[in-house]
Amino acid sequence: VSTVDGRRATGAVVEVEAYTGPGDPASHAAARIGRTRRNASMFGPAGTAYVYLSYGLHWCLNVVTGPVGDPCAVLLRAVDPIEGLGIMAARRGREQDLASGPGRVGQAFGVTDALDMHDFSSAPLRLLPGWSIPPGSVDVSPRVGVSAAQDWPLRFFVRGNTSVSRSRRSIAARAVPLSCAGVVA
Repeated sequence: VSTVDGRRATGAVVEVEAYTGPGDPASHAAARIGRTRRNASMFGPAGTAYVYLSYGLHWCLNVVTGPVGDPCAVLLRAVDPIEGLGIMAARRGREQDLASGPGRVGQAFGVTDALDMHDFSSAPLRLLPGWSIPPGSVDVSPRVGVSAAQDWPLRFFVRGNTSVSRSRRSIAARAVPLSCAGVVA
């Protein structure tokens, strides 16, 4: 739920990518990079935002998921618009693909660097429990647009949802090294 600039826009998250901290070579907090001013919010508490500018063009929104000091995050890659479609279209400058892709999610929901480290439990940007997804409806695939760990199956999306970005092809899940709070997929 976004109430950025006092304008309400809502949607259901339908695609995400996981970034699992220092052991993940595609993470902004990979061991070779460490903690920087740019990625400092990834090291914050779970349930807060990590916002970064992609290619100098689009603000991308992540949810920090690890405990403080463990830089794990989930990139919101696509949101299925529910309410405020006119607001999203005005922010995007078009009516198609309103929140299909991480840059479009940022545009549609009014995300800027002012929301970096924002707590998602409060306005103007909140994540709320919502609709339930039927068992077996979430597919997995490699992440999109990364140059390292390209084959890691850490992209999750709702099968058949038209807001999902790029390739909708799933793969068979396999184990990858994860470090967030000791979780292994």
